Amino acid sequence: DHIFEKVNPEMEKQGYECKCLGGGKIEHNSKDKKIRVFGLSTGYGKADHSVTVEILKKEYADYEITWSDDKK
Repeated sequence: DHIFEKVNPEMEKQGYECKCLGGGKIEHNSKDKKIRVFGLSTGYGKADHSVTVEILKKEYADYEITWSDDKK
């Protein structure tokens, strides 16, 4: 919720209505070009990590991007 709480007010100023659908963590290894999406938010539960991965693939097409339900 730390990121959502920081971003949401600015998004609302721009006319967007935001809702947090879940959370997790992203581990970014730029040296090996790997990104791992995992975990959950204690306040919001787990996001749909497969959706997160699809968004990341658009920007990081040359990376190996994986996701799991692991907490660590």
